[in-house]
Amino acid sequence: MQRLRLKADGRIVELRDGGEFPLAPSEAAPAAPLEVRDLRRRVQLTQQEFAAKLGVPVETIRNWEQGKRMPRGPARALLTVIAHAPDTVFAALAKT
Repeated sequence: MQRLRLKADGRIVELRDGGEFPLAPSEAAPAAPLEVRDLRRRVQLTQQEFAAKLGVPVETIRNWEQGKRMPRGPARALLTVIAHAPDTVFAALAKT
């Protein structure tokens, strides 16, 4: 199982062998609306299911995907982690 940590400066690092290893720049958080849609489709969820798993209104997902709004702060970080380890994130969120 891959272990990730969100650093205070917004970077995401992988924890392994007692060290922290930054994720490659090409593995950055979704920036464009289509990338949020692509991420949701990659995890094979509807907008409603994705919103429920993230704990946000479905309108938020729609706004991100249509480019009306962009994910910021914690939401952006969460989407980045989902892009790398969706099963782990959704399992952790299900326990809350």
